[in-house]
Amino acid sequence: MKKTVCELFAGVGGFRCGLNHVKTLEDFDQKEKWDTVWFSQWEPAEKNTQYAHDCYVYHFGTRLDKNGNDTTNHNIEDVDKTTLPDFNLLVGGFPCQDYSVASSLATSKGIEGKKGVLWWSIRETLEVKKPPFVLLENVDRLLKSPAKQRGRDFGVILACFRDEGYTVEWRVINAAEYGYQQRRRRVFIFAYKDTVKYADKIKKCVGYKTGDAEEKKQESMRRVLISEGFFAETFPVNKGDTKEILTKVLPEELGEVSDSFTFSFENSGVMKDGVIYTLRTVPDYDGNQLTLGDIMETGEVEDLYFIPEEKLYYTDPKVTHSDETEERLSKEDRQTWQYIKGAKKLLRKSANGHEYVFSEGAISMIDQEDKPTRTMLTSEGNFSRTTHIVKDKKTGKVRLLTAAETERIQGFPTDHTKYCLVKGQVIEMPMRKRRFMMGNALVVDLVADMEKTLSKIFDED
Repeated sequence: MKKTVCELFAGVGGFRCGLNHVKTLEDFDQKEKWDTVWFSQWEPAEKNTQYAHDCYVYHFGTRLDKNGNDTTNHNIEDVDKTTLPDFNLLVGGFPCQDYSVASSLATSKGIEGKKGVLWWSIRETLEVKKPPFVLLENVDRLLKSPAKQRGRDFGVILACFRDEGYTVEWRVINAAEYGYQQRRRRVFIFAYKDTVKYADKIKKCVGYKTGDAEEKKQESMRRVLISEGFFAETFPVNKGDTKEILTKVLPEELGEVSDSFTFSFENSGVMKDGVIYTLRTVPDYDGNQLTLGDIMETGEVEDLYFIPEEKLYYTDPKVTHSDETEERLSKEDRQTWQYIKGAKKLLRKSANGHEYVFSEGAISMIDQEDKPTRTMLTSEGNFSRTTHIVKDKKTGKVRLLTAAETERIQGFPTDHTKYCLVKGQVIEMPMRKRRFMMGNALVVDLVADMEKTLSKIFDED
């Protein structure tokens, strides 16, 4: 099968870099193993700039649709999916949103989701282009959302795949638990048409037939989750996990899933023929472990990254707690990293006038070099509790992460986001945007691992 790809919500090209094992800027000069025939990246919040799209185009160039038009930077909801080139693998890191549907539209046929919820553009692409394989990424809370109807949103997604004739595997993966440099948990979704050879392989592996006892089906699906499936082959799990597998049948109509479906999805699972099988698995990895120190700069770092002493501490550096229930600290004291990362208690007032004490715990002010980094967010580099602070290897002074370090945390080539191609002109991306792009990206190394398994599947199909 041809290795052709469509990348939705492409960002700066994380899936593309992973599929083609791009680790350095020089790797962009090599012929790509996976041919990305079309991609889509549009940021509605950016009115005058489209830095992610323009960074993607700087490295990879653009792609035209069947009509010869460049629609890669259009709102995906407005793109006519029939104009997309044919492809065999759909990939994308889509936003976690509200997937409910209106009751008046609550049938599997002709369902329409809420405007602005980007899952429905994926569903439309599945309906129109019918790709044999799909690989998606999302935050792990997708499995438990929304709070008032746990599991509904993921149930809607699974039902959409079922209606289009797909089997689905999923796994929540923490990159650090497989040796990588960031403690970042994300759910990956691998779906495949029931007509491909890989589906036949899984059918043979599971070994059950229609009419077999439910116990036999569960044991078969356990093999998929523990040893035979896509994620089990790529990211081994503890074969000693004996927790009972949970099952549930999806309602026939998508609207019923939206209205009433709830389920406690575990971190691994399979949906086949509308039946969900899910099991809690434990990573089985004993290889090398990359750390924050492994990706940090060892030479000179620009002065702009270093934090002035007066912005670090407002009192003794050993102080990690502040109590403001009696009196607030001064604005200057509160504008220090010691304060924002420390534990605190302060009085707050609710909308109805009720006063209460707000509390939060302390987090490490200086991130440890001998461990994988904490999850990087889009607020990286801002004055925020979640921003990473490190001791510079050369000077020992305290500073923020460089833009290049944030790229390496996500497994991108160093300086991947440095340049953009805007209207034929090469420009530099602002540093704050470079950090934002990385906080919004996926761990490229995980996709590179999955590519090895995908490549075998495609070669055999």
